[in-house]
Amino acid sequence: MPSELLDKVLATATFNQGFATTEYLAASLLDMAWHQLSPDEVPAAADVVAFEAAALEAGGVALDVVPPRYRSTYFSHIFANNYSAGYYSYIWSEVLDADSVEWFKEQGGLTRANGDHFRRTLLSKGGSVDAMTLFRSFRGADPDITPLLRRRGLD
Repeated sequence: MPSELLDKVLATATFNQGFATTEYLAASLLDMAWHQLSPDEVPAAADVVAFEAAALEAGGVALDVVPPRYRSTYFSHIFANNYSAGYYSYIWSEVLDADSVEWFKEQGGLTRANGDHFRRTLLSKGGSVDAMTLFRSFRGADPDITPLLRRRGLD
C-alpha cells in the first residue's frame, strides 16, 4: 500500500473526535447529574428537558453545535440492575487504558518484565485494594488524560 494512502487511512481514526468526545462527555455528565439527586430533588416529567439543559450547562457542554446524543430516557437501563451511575466509567476506563499503553511504550513495550510488573502490581490484586491505589502502584503516578487526548487527535 502506498504510504500516502496509509496516511489517509490512519488519519480517519481521529476524524470527528472533538464532536464524539464532547457528545460522550455530555452523556456522562447528564448521567452523573441524575445520580446526584436525592429522591426529593427528582424533577417532574414535564421538567426533565429543563433539568437536562441545566446539567449540560453546568458541565460546560451545552453547545448548539454538539446537541445531546443521549436524552434522559436513554438512561432508563442504568437505574436498575446495579448499574447506577456507571456511564462515565466508560470514558474513564479509556483514560486508564491509554495511560497504561503509554507506560508500556515508555518502558520498552511488551516485554516479560513489563508484563510481570503489570500482573504483579495491578491485575493480580483484583478488587482486594482500592482501584486508584492499584493504578498508581502500576503506573507510578496518577492517571493522565494526555495519552487519551493524543489517541483521539485532540492534543
